[in-house]
Amino acid sequence: MNKLQFNDELLHFIGESPTPFHAVALLVSLFEKEGFERLHEARRWNLKPGGRYVVTRNDSSLIAFTTGQSPFCDTGLSMAGAHTDSPCLKVKPVPDMEHVGGTRLGVEVYGSPLLTTWFDRDLSLAGRVSTTRDGEKSPRVEHTLIDLKRPVAIIPNLAIHLDREANKQRRVNPQTELPPLTALPGELPADLRSLLQKELAAMEIVVDSGSILEYELSLYDAQAPAYLGWNRELITGARIDNLLSCFTLAHALVGAAEEAPSLVVFNDHEEVGSHTPAGAGGNFLVQVLERLIPDPQERAMASARSLMVSSDNAHALHPAHPQKYDPGHSPRLNQGPVIKYNASQRYATSSTTAAYFREICRRTGVPVQAFAMRNDMPCGSTIGPLTAAATGIPTLDIGVPMLAMHSIRETAGCEDAFYLYRAMTDFFQSRA
Repeated sequence: MNKLQFNDELLHFIGESPTPFHAVALLVSLFEKEGFERLHEARRWNLKPGGRYVVTRNDSSLIAFTTGQSPFCDTGLSMAGAHTDSPCLKVKPVPDMEHVGGTRLGVEVYGSPLLTTWFDRDLSLAGRVSTTRDGEKSPRVEHTLIDLKRPVAIIPNLAIHLDREANKQRRVNPQTELPPLTALPGELPADLRSLLQKELAAMEIVVDSGSILEYELSLYDAQAPAYLGWNRELITGARIDNLLSCFTLAHALVGAAEEAPSLVVFNDHEEVGSHTPAGAGGNFLVQVLERLIPDPQERAMASARSLMVSSDNAHALHPAHPQKYDPGHSPRLNQGPVIKYNASQRYATSSTTAAYFREICRRTGVPVQAFAMRNDMPCGSTIGPLTAAATGIPTLDIGVPMLAMHSIRETAGCEDAFYLYRAMTDFFQSRA
């Protein structure tokens, strides 16, 4: 795959993945197309040497792996991970809010988005809807992914004439300001369930509004991801953090040598702490490893010979705010993936794991950068430390540099995602 094709497909993937559910569905389709067999947690597994497999949890987290030809205790596994979720606004269980000026949709904040970027954007709606339908013997619950794919809501700013201080240290009240406008008084459909019923009918799923049992829906920016810059050297869009990593690692694994045992894990709920069944703080990866290597001693030996790469985007140097960065650790766009360091272990990188990745970048001709937070600013974290603690597998944290992390529209470099793809393809094929 060349760089242009890679970036075209990356932008398409991000645009078609407004929620973790949609991202995982697309990734499962990719893996199955490439010969990976679908597994289910509730069934027995019959794993074979040289096999390729994929399994999901909650339809929002995914693990794909290859078994290779040699015993795991002799080879270990080449492993990599990322997260499927992004900060957003999620719809509340009782969402419809009638006001004098029109109907608004009750929402709550998921993760830590830059809230001011959500104003005056064309917002659409996507997620999972659970319905009940009468079967031959008894009613059954079904789950359907929906994506309206059109603007249906907006969070309008207050005009400057009514708030002369709007450009000075603005604060957003998430309870009163964030519920978006969805309809004017008297317009139909006037409530969310009627809208969902209409959307399901368009998908040839006929239910009444009372048969809609539950939903997990998110608002998202309806503007598609795009290239930008005078030379089209940048990409911009929603959810680049961290769907870029998911897409890149998935395609790198697909190209892995069949004799090399390899694995990718894509967890949901990283943006809210990861401590859920589908998150990196849950037991999804641990249970898969236990089924993959049932013998405890062999699993311990395999873990000691394995390496885990946690891929989550890094902070690129912002041209307007260079004072926010440590002078020696200020990654630039389009100058390669970033190794992330933190003495307090907010990142899992050690000197030995970083050395492995530097060697991979050296032999593939991929430039590599380093990031550490300023001493007077708090440091974020990733799935890396959680995964390392749960499995005992040596781990490092890397990521593609980007601007405006957690904005409704983020920016990264066209070169960097492809650099990461080249390095990770080599990692899966022949770890140093």
